[in-house]
Amino acid sequence: MTTLADLTDEYGFLDADDRYRLLIDLGRELEPMPEALKTDATLVRGCSASVWVYPTVRDDGTLHFLADSNAAITKGIIALVLLTVQDRTPADIRATDIETTLAPFDLKNQLSSNRTQGIPNMIALIRETAERYA
Repeated sequence: MTTLADLTDEYGFLDADDRYRLLIDLGRELEPMPEALKTDATLVRGCSASVWVYPTVRDDGTLHFLADSNAAITKGIIALVLLTVQDRTPADIRATDIETTLAPFDLKNQLSSNRTQGIPNMIALIRETAERYA
């Protein structure tokens, strides 16, 4: 899997169209989320596209998130967010400043407001999950 540092370096050299392609490719790499988990309970509110996030706790206490979207670019944004927290302990996730980590991608200026409006809600859901399991 691609690391966040590798993506940050690559993203900085790309033009707008290639950045979209990179996000779409990143979304394609997401672990498949079973259809049965795409319910109203896992739906992230406030997103223009449908976004589902389902947390699981691994035997070692780390959190693993399954996520999906019905929009390719949004799915890529989800994958980008998950790269900051995937398979980490609740304490690590709580200590991570996700917004600052994602700042080099400048998503608010690179994408339409419709594409980015749900990001804070997605991040809030991840933080709430980490709080619950901490």
